[in-house]
Amino acid sequence: MFLNSKIPAVILAPMEGITDAPFREFISRTGYYDYCVSEFIRVSGTVLSPKMFRKHIPELLHESKTLAGTPVQIQLLGGDPERLAESALNAIEVGAMAIDLNFGCPAPTVNRHDGGATLLQYPDRLEKIIRTVRDRVPSHFPVSAKMRLGFADPEAVYENAKRLEQGGASWITIHGRTKTQGYIPPAYWKPIGKVRASLSIPVVANGEIWTIEDFKKCREETGSIHFMIGRAALAQPTLAKKIREELGIPLCETNGQKFEFTEELNPGVWAEIFKEYAVVQPSEKRIKQWVRYLAQKRNVTWWESVKSLGSTQEILNYLRQFEEST
Repeated sequence: MFLNSKIPAVILAPMEGITDAPFREFISRTGYYDYCVSEFIRVSGTVLSPKMFRKHIPELLHESKTLAGTPVQIQLLGGDPERLAESALNAIEVGAMAIDLNFGCPAPTVNRHDGGATLLQYPDRLEKIIRTVRDRVPSHFPVSAKMRLGFADPEAVYENAKRLEQGGASWITIHGRTKTQGYIPPAYWKPIGKVRASLSIPVVANGEIWTIEDFKKCREETGSIHFMIGRAALAQPTLAKKIREELGIPLCETNGQKFEFTEELNPGVWAEIFKEYAVVQPSEKRIKQWVRYLAQKRNVTWWESVKSLGSTQEILNYLRQFEEST
C-alpha cells in the first residue's frame, strides 16, 4: 500500500500549509503519486487523541485514502518517545495505515520546541524515538522517518541514518540539505546515495527536484528508485507524471475521479484548474499560494494582478478575461 523496496515510487512530500487534505484530495485525482504524506501533526505536551486525528486527517474515514484512492501516511512531529508512540497508536486506532516521524522540519519555532531537524543533533534520541514508536505500533504498520543531512554538519547523515535503521525504521526519506542550509539551492544528493548503499532499508530521495533533468541527476547520484516531490508539485505539476514515465511505472488508479494537468500556462486553462480545486479548497489564499509557486519557476505574467484580488471568484473571472484579451 505504501513503499515497496523493489517497486519505484513517486511520493507527495508533506508541506505545512500546502499539502492539506483538500490539496491531497485534488492532486490525488491525477494518479501521479503513489501515496501522500500528511502535513506534520505536532505532539508536544499531551498525547494526541483519536478525535484530533479525525479532525486533521479526514482520509482516516476512508481507510486512510483520499476519495480517489491514494494512500495517506500520517506524519508526527515531536521529541518525546512515549507521547509519540501513544499518539501513533491512537492514529492507528482510527484508521491510519502507516506512521512517519518528522526529523527534518527546519522551522525555528519547531526546532525551539524540541521537534524536527533539531533532533538530528542527538543520534541516541533519534534511535530511541523510532524504536519506541516501532515497538508500540503493530509490526504490520510501517513506521518511517524523514530527515535532513544534519543540523549543521552534513556528515551527521551517516550515523543518524544508521541509528534510524537500528531503531526499526521501515524506510527513511532524506532531504539533501542540512537544517542550517534551509531551502537554499543546491541540494546535495550524493550523500543520500552513500547512505542508501550502506543500509538494508529503502531510502527515498528528496530536495530540489524541479525538472526532469534534476530527477535524472538525482537518480544517478543516489541510485534510488523512490523519490519525494515537494514544492515542484505546485510549480511543475506535470513533473511527477514525467518521472513516472522515466521510472517505467503507470499512473495510479483514481477511482474514476480523473484529473489531468497540461503543460500550458494559459490563464484560461488555470482558471479551469482552480475552479476544480475550489470544489475541495475554496480559499483564495491557497490558490494565490499555488500561483506564487508557479511564478517562482515559470513565466506567469498574471501573478502580480492575481495576488491583489480578494476572492476565488475574482481570480477565476480575471484569468478568463485575461485569456480573452490576449
